[in-house]
Amino acid sequence: MNKAELVDSITKSTNLTKGDAAKFVDAFISNVITATSEGEKVYLVGFGAFSISQRKEREGRNPRTGDPIVIPAARAPKFTAGKAFKDAVGDKSAKVEPTLKNDAGVKPGQKKDSK
Repeated sequence: MNKAELVDSITKSTNLTKGDAAKFVDAFISNVITATSEGEKVYLVGFGAFSISQRKEREGRNPRTGDPIVIPAARAPKFTAGKAFKDAVGDKSAKVEPTLKNDAGVKPGQKKDSK
């Protein structure tokens, strides 16, 4: 699923317009990036946690020549999946049901009765 597909899915799952859903996704991404770059962890219970991992300087090898090279220390983004996410992804027989309902009482992915 790419960003446009995510926006479409959020639009179908909520009463948000496509523009509002796109703003929501952009704001979410921006806030996660800002918080983690400032050293904060972002916890979403059941889903997971975003954080920054510190990598130490280490020695590697140039794949072409085999010569040793120094790989500098770096900060890298990290995501740790939460238990509910791991359980849902790990159990192939389990069907993941979204918990959100829109104002019409229709679950995401469900078709509204045309009566």
